[in-house]
Amino acid sequence: MSDDEREEKELDLTSPDVVTKYKSAAEIVNKALQLVISECKPKGKVVDICEKGDSFIREQTGNMYKNVKKKIERGVAFPTCISVNNTVCHFSPLASDETVLEEGDVLKIDMGCHIDGFIAVVAHTHVLQEGPVMGRAGDVIAAANTAAEVALRLVRPGKNNKDVTEAINKVAAAYDCKIVEGVLSHQLKQFVIDGNKVIISVSNPDTKVDEFEFEENEVYAIDIVTSTGEGKPKLLDEKQTTVYKRAVDKNYHLKMKASRFIFSEINQKFPILPFSARALEEKRARLGLVECVNHELLQPYPVLHEKPGDYVAHTKFTVLLMPNGSDRITSHPLQELQPTKMIDDPEIKAWLALGTKTKKKGGGKKKKGKKGTESAEAEPMDATTNGAESQE
Repeated sequence: MSDDEREEKELDLTSPDVVTKYKSAAEIVNKALQLVISECKPKGKVVDICEKGDSFIREQTGNMYKNVKKKIERGVAFPTCISVNNTVCHFSPLASDETVLEEGDVLKIDMGCHIDGFIAVVAHTHVLQEGPVMGRAGDVIAAANTAAEVALRLVRPGKNNKDVTEAINKVAAAYDCKIVEGVLSHQLKQFVIDGNKVIISVSNPDTKVDEFEFEENEVYAIDIVTSTGEGKPKLLDEKQTTVYKRAVDKNYHLKMKASRFIFSEINQKFPILPFSARALEEKRARLGLVECVNHELLQPYPVLHEKPGDYVAHTKFTVLLMPNGSDRITSHPLQELQPTKMIDDPEIKAWLALGTKTKKKGGGKKKKGKKGTESAEAEPMDATTNGAESQE
């Protein structure tokens, strides 16, 4: 085995150290999400809440692996975004932005954390109200969460990505909602947030992805966005884009001084993972980022919108495909939902009835006091819970 292969081998879930790093990052991002939700109140300023989410992740990761010989990179893997109502994704405004939250807003909160490049991401939909979420808002959130529960049960060795795409679209249709086009669920690897193995949200002739089977010891970010509208979001204003990622395979000699300054700051602070322009000096950033994007040195994450009045929900979780089954490591409990639709499709019910753990018969090391078969079957889900079960 070459050194490269050995290195590759040690950096997947067969290494307990890697599993620990994924789970530590997940624990931090789950707590950060909880903090952000608690800060979301009417008249709360979106930029301040996003900043609190990022600061919490930086602070918590900063306390880990302090005394190790080899420096371990750690921190924000995806900047906190709070996209409100018909805004679909990636809204993480600059310090000068005055956007505030209002009672009844439907918020999509999206964030990520990493330790040594092992990434845990999460997204959750929260409605700024007391009491159960009813009507079409209830439908769209139930659709996203039920689709996520089905995906969790189908992202397992032996199944393929096409199965997942078809299943989540069937779930959304059962709630009379659409899966939003253009959303990709990626395999995660060390320092890679957008791995080559992807599950596409909606397959159409323009956007085809390679078909593949899931394998043991892989990690995925399952990303599901649902809408009561058409599910074909539009970019309304490029100026709203603030989240970028360095395109590591591209090079260009920038002409403007401001661009060179900003680009060198990005290379220093954010060489690989996505970041928010809020972390850069604002005036210079506005000038310099344009040239960097025009020459494809940065990949933008645009702020997309459905039509006003459409409800949009987002759920994202990180799942480890362990030998004993799928382990979802990021999530958040749901608000009470009272959707107008219920699941009565037998195929969807059958998916939800699947467990997420594999049963092992005898063999291998046995734990003391356990005889014969060891069954680690997860609770199957009842189709009437609207995806609200097993959200620890």
